[in-house]
This record gives sequence, structure tokens and C-alpha cells, in this order.
Amino acid sequence: MTPATVRQALAQSSLVPVDGQVLLAHVLGRDRAWLIAHAGDPLSREDADRFFALARRRREGEPVAYLTGWREFWGLRLAVDPSVLIPRPETETLVEVALARLPADRALRVLDLGTGSGAIALAIASERPLAQVVATDRSPAALAIAGANAQRLGIVNVAFAQGDWYEVLPPEASDGFDLIASNPPYVVAGDAHLREGDLPFEPIGALVAGDDGLAALRLIVAGAPGRLASGGWLAVEHGYDQSNAVQRLFADAGFQNIVPARDLAGIPRVVAGRRA
Repeated sequence: MTPATVRQALAQSSLVPVDGQVLLAHVLGRDRAWLIAHAGDPLSREDADRFFALARRRREGEPVAYLTGWREFWGLRLAVDPSVLIPRPETETLVEVALARLPADRALRVLDLGTGSGAIALAIASERPLAQVVATDRSPAALAIAGANAQRLGIVNVAFAQGDWYEVLPPEASDGFDLIASNPPYVVAGDAHLREGDLPFEPIGALVAGDDGLAALRLIVAGAPGRLASGGWLAVEHGYDQSNAVQRLFADAGFQNIVPARDLAGIPRVVAGRRA
């Protein structure tokens, strides 16, 4: 049998073009530009078999990021697996909001709660090398992924700690954080979206937060004032319809200068507030 060419294999995969290109480039150790330039090149039987096996798994719903083991976030190539959420472009809004409140010319202390793959902590640490970032997660598997990402990227100003939200920190920090950031679970239990797209394959504990989706956010907002330095900021990601409720949580906790932010799609995505 004549070997399939790059072009033929992509057509036979029955995948949307971008998914097919990403998976075939992964198999070949090339980039998507190479595929375009070598569309007529034949594939080896081994490479074709590997690609069609991945294509079948993708057609069955598995996320491309889990199939390749990688996802880019804030220009950083992060390893991911099913123990962590797949970093998403909308979460870059949280990084932007955080960086706008972190001066680049002085030492800072930053806390990332529920770090997962380390995406937020590593993005902030890479942009603010004078900052010392602490990243917590209750999942040992997630922390292993995050730590390996930090080591591979050569980002040394992040320390990782295992624990649920603030439990690994002193009850009241004498030397508080300049900023606390978090992308916590915020999906309502039983939400129909949990059956769509990549979500059925992602860790449910990193997605769902009680009957109204605000359980984790309540804990984070309520616990933040005692861990923030005077004038320090809290910035959190939330669901598309939760901005008003989250702003009320901030106000009830005594935060000032409460600012909502929208992602690139124009959807309310982040709330930030300043400790009085």
C-alpha cells in the first residue's frame, strides 16, 4: 500500500484542520508550518499509525492538550495531563489584571491558590523576576506537574506547597502578600456545560464548587484580607454570569477599589479588589 502523504493523512483523520495539524505535528516532532511546506511528503507506517490512533481518541472527545501533553499559556509551553485543568486563553485576563498591580522594579510576594499546572504562578513569576511567588494546590499530582514545568522553564522564583487554599499558610500573615491570585472551581454542580467539549475529561474537583459555583470563591475572598499586606490586591477568575455576586463577596469582605474585567471575548471574567 502506498504510504499516505501529510495532506492525505490529515484529510483521512476526519478532524477539524487545526486539531489534525497539531496532532500530526506532535507525532512528527515538527510544527504546523512544516506540515504546510511538506504536504506531499509520505508518512512512515509507524507515524501514520500513531497519528490515526490519536485522531481516533480525539474524535471520541479527548482534549488535544492531553493527547499531546502540552498547552501554551502566556507564551510558556506547559506540560499538562488529566490531573490538571487545561490552561485557557481567558485565564490570561487574570494574569494581565495581576501584572497591572505588581510593580516590576521591587521585591514582591505573590500567592497563587489552586495552581494546577502552575500556569498563573509561572506567568507572573516570568514577568516579575523580583517577585517571590508561592503556589498552592491540594493535589500532589498537580504540584508534580507544576514543579516540573517550573524546572523545565528555568523559573526559579516560585515555591510550591501542598494544601487546600490557605491551610498551608499561617492563620494571620505578619508579612502579607502583595497580591493573591486564583482561578478556582466555579462551575455549578450539575451544570450542562460539564458534559461538553473538554470538560468531561478534566478533573471535576477543579471545576465544580457547590450548588451555586461560589463555594471556593467564598473561602478565598473571606480568607484573603488576613493574608494580604496593607494595600494588597486579590484577583480571581469566575464564571461568565458570576461577576456581580463575586463583587458583592469582595465588598462584604471589606475590599476597596473593586474592579471587574472582561476577557478578549467581552465576557466578565475577573474581579480584583484592594485591601483597605
